Amino acid sequence: MEKPVFETVTDAVDAARMLDEIAPLYEQVFAEPPYFEGPRDLADFLEGYDKFRTMPGFRLVLARSGGLVGFAFGVLLQSDSRWWDSLGLAPEFTREDGHRTFVIRELAVAPECRRHGLGRGLHTAVIKGAEVDRITLAVRPEAEAAVRMYEALGYQDVGDMTPSWDGAPVYRCMVRDLRRTPRR
Repeated sequence: MEKPVFETVTDAVDAARMLDEIAPLYEQVFAEPPYFEGPRDLADFLEGYDKFRTMPGFRLVLARSGGLVGFAFGVLLQSDSRWWDSLGLAPEFTREDGHRTFVIRELAVAPECRRHGLGRGLHTAVIKGAEVDRITLAVRPEAEAAVRMYEALGYQDVGDMTPSWDGAPVYRCMVRDLRRTPRR
């Protein structure tokens, strides 16, 4: 694989134009084990993406090496976010103000491009410049390679969450604290 070129998109209109490239890669990646997603899941992704691209702090990163080989996107958690609701965490931990937490909603790498650092590169690019206290994400626990990557990047497990839709899988919620301890 040639060295990928990363493209960052923050404009909602430009992000909408990227969907024709992103959707087939999403479908390919998440049809595999352990996800086994199908047409309904793709439709849910498309609907969600359409909402996320207009949210505050939206940031999309595309990785290209010839064609599209990966993407990641996220948003800032707003004060009305329900992200933490099912975790039973302390209110001071779950308080959001629209500037405290960036959530990585999706990160996908084409199967033939894995194990080359592309996931780490997408992660670095999507959080670049985030002026937040922490980054959060949800990962399927059975996606062991992804869990190991996030742990190596400094994420801590804060509990399991299950979305509210019928038949939803369990996700592991992870957080990476970005606050720096001052030197003495």
